[in-house]
Amino acid sequence: MFDKSHTAFARAKNLIPGGVNSPARAFGAVGGEPLFIDHTEGAYLYDLDGNRYIDYIGSWGPMILGHAYPPVIAALEAAVRRGTSYGAPTEAESELAELIIACVPSVEQVRLVNSGTEATMSAIRLARGFTGRDKIVKFAGNYHGHVDSLLVAAGSAAATLSVPNSPGVTAGAAADTIIAKYNDPAGLEAIFAREDSKIAAVVFEPVCGNMGVVIPTPEFLRALHELTQKHGALLVCDEVMTGFRLSLGGAQQRFGIRPDLTTLGKIVGGGLPVGAYGGRKEIMQHVLPAGKVFQAGTLSGNPLATAAGIATLRALRESPPYELLEVKSAKLEAGLRAAAESTGTSHWLARVGSMLTLFFAASPVTDWPTAAKCDTARFGRFFWQMIHRGIYLPCSQYEALFVSTAHSDADLDHTINAAHEAMQAAG
Repeated sequence: MFDKSHTAFARAKNLIPGGVNSPARAFGAVGGEPLFIDHTEGAYLYDLDGNRYIDYIGSWGPMILGHAYPPVIAALEAAVRRGTSYGAPTEAESELAELIIACVPSVEQVRLVNSGTEATMSAIRLARGFTGRDKIVKFAGNYHGHVDSLLVAAGSAAATLSVPNSPGVTAGAAADTIIAKYNDPAGLEAIFAREDSKIAAVVFEPVCGNMGVVIPTPEFLRALHELTQKHGALLVCDEVMTGFRLSLGGAQQRFGIRPDLTTLGKIVGGGLPVGAYGGRKEIMQHVLPAGKVFQAGTLSGNPLATAAGIATLRALRESPPYELLEVKSAKLEAGLRAAAESTGTSHWLARVGSMLTLFFAASPVTDWPTAAKCDTARFGRFFWQMIHRGIYLPCSQYEALFVSTAHSDADLDHTINAAHEAMQAAG
């Protein structure tokens, strides 16, 4: 069934560490070997062996409108005929920046980069440069890219592969990173009472997606705002995953948050490598060449990436899909819950908009310690049972699945039916 994928993986392992270019693709948490994809269309992935899967990772979030969305493809075809990289300013960069600023209320100026990791790295440097302080607060289980100072108690593949503190990250790089517990206002208050004016910024995921979907409490969000304001620290909202997904203005619009800085990725590039960071103009004016905080990138604002991002954000702005996504996602949530309940499977299902995670857990998942109690072995069995029924889920208990506008009612029905069978078979 997976012969060509097996051959492709054997070849890749000789050429690429672990055979993959990101550990999230390695299937390390579920066993077996990764499937190699040949092409995509709408809600579907097709592997090298010709198997079709209903896809619920959507390239780990960007494909909110489905794979190979025709307006994005048309924009890319037009852009590539004019050249693939200029190394000079283009009007497309300003157009994408205008769209971001129009959609995200807290962003007054924005800088384009090449990835979510780069966006968060740059925002942290800017926060330190603006405040003149060194320390950063992050939350256990929040993943902000593979930045040395933030790859401490991280989620995503670091959690999946049990490497919360990566070799190669020096004690010095991590020394100014303070780890807090998510959804713990009292713990955050104690950190500020102890460190006070040393803290440059608090960086957080407004909805966690890299320890599975974990939803912030109103009290936690209020503490983030009040404590950073009181102590003169910046609030950095990592919306690489949630930006343009949970609403046109992201999680911050949905929850009424107004951060000082916001980091973006995934959807902002329409499936191509793009990241962005932005916020209050008085802060952003500290970035070189307007200010003295250095950040640069040869391919930042690449014409192909901006074309895909513009086409995607235009579509989301002109015909917002969020009510439709809510209906589709609620149907999937109800179906997965029913499948778990029908087999007596201990579970916790968390959803915000079109992001959700079915945790194989006996109690609510509200932070990293509770997420870490999940039955990951059972999840692995469930994952493969779903693969064999044509459903492609994230290959880790600690990731979100995503619903797109391309998922039809028939796709959702097939997924729910498959889940009932897979729960039973997974034991």
